Amino acid sequence: QVQLVESGGGSVQAGGSLTLSCATSGYTTADSACMAWFRQAPGTEREGVAYIRRSSMTTVADFVKGRFTISADNVKNTLYLQMNNLAVEDTAMYYCAATGDMCRWNRISRVSEYDYWGQGTQVTVSS
Repeated sequence: QVQLVESGGGSVQAGGSLTLSCATSGYTTADSACMAWFRQAPGTEREGVAYIRRSSMTTVADFVKGRFTISADNVKNTLYLQMNNLAVEDTAMYYCAATGDMCRWNRISRVSEYDYWGQGTQVTVSS
């Protein structure tokens, strides 16, 4: 049984930093699998923030480029999202997500591509 458990959310002032973690258990070790961070603010659709293929290929959404970094520790089975220079508009519930053994890199921003989701961790940025 695959489990994803996020942590590290909280309240921070604009310009501050947070690091989110997603501990995984029971998840595949396939190099072609992908994981990601999504976020969802009240009244909005869930949107992709950052993506990583187990073989270390990464990319982030344009709106967080230069501020957010995704990484993974395959020994600790943990996914990270380092968030710097946070802005009020980054306020949202952040979710960790994972695909099956094979992800389609050209579809990684689609919610439907992911088979497993965590429960989310809240990030609140104040001005």
